[in-house]
Amino acid sequence: MVIQRELKLKPYPQGFHLITKDILELLEGDFPQEGLLNLFIQHTSAALTINENADPSVREDFETFVKHLVPDSYPHFKHIAEGRDDMPAHIKSSLFGVSITLPISNWQLKLGTWQGIYLCEFRNYGGSRRITATILY
Repeated sequence: MVIQRELKLKPYPQGFHLITKDILELLEGDFPQEGLLNLFIQHTSAALTINENADPSVREDFETFVKHLVPDSYPHFKHIAEGRDDMPAHIKSSLFGVSITLPISNWQLKLGTWQGIYLCEFRNYGGSRRITATILY
């Protein structure tokens, strides 16, 4: 069986944001005893990942490192019609990925104690983002 829901997130500033609560609220009551949850972000300038959910400095360090790895000010990009942060955002999105898959066990996500789901927003003003959540069981 398949259950599919769409989540429209509020606009977030550039950075790494915990959205685990948003995902759980969207899918409340939908989790089977066992299965898989796939999350797919429908954008080419944002991404999803799983990492530390307790210490906010981890998300700050992610942002610092990623900005250093692919700076918005990189002078050699040709695709700049939508702003100097657009092409770097596309590259960062491809590095992190647009989907994640999580196990479901005992009617809940099988995340580790310190794991949370991140929205990786790579644009300065990316706007609201859409995520398709698909449960397979």
